Amino acid sequence: MKYLSLLRGINVAGQKKIKMAELKALYEGLGFADVQTYIQSGNVVFEADSGLKHQALIEQAIQKAYGFDVHVSVCIKDEFNAILEACPFGEVDLAADGTKVLATLLSDEPDQDAIDSLVSFKHESESLVVLNKVVYLRCPNGYGKTKLSNSLLEKKLKVQATTRNWRSMKKLQEMLNE
Repeated sequence: MKYLSLLRGINVAGQKKIKMAELKALYEGLGFADVQTYIQSGNVVFEADSGLKHQALIEQAIQKAYGFDVHVSVCIKDEFNAILEACPFGEVDLAADGTKVLATLLSDEPDQDAIDSLVSFKHESESLVVLNKVVYLRCPNGYGKTKLSNSLLEKKLKVQATTRNWRSMKKLQEMLNE
């Protein structure tokens, strides 16, 4: 079965450094097959038997190999495709908006009060929609200018999270569906 894992917060501002070649080797050492990485932010597509606890296995292996904790989100191909299909913003023009539309995968489904608390941080030009365990963001002025950072979402929603722009999401979908 094909899986995608997204590592939270590696290789950002010189923190939690993991080279992608090393990460690929770590996954292969866990018995995963056809391991492919995409860019330096910890996106890994791999084949594995179903029914295993891949998230915990990967997190433990990273802790052992690197000495730091990293939250890992793991999806099967169909789950990831459903996340992209559910985008409330319709078809995204990757050239114009590929870095302005984002998806944040959450470790747990947040409660409504927590979601409501985010509204005050949203700029009037921005859109924010929470569906199950995914936050969809549209930041027309760029993700670097929004207050709705991954860290703020984690704090306000009381979950662990990892964010990817739509261009990366579409590339990962392409890799999963090969």
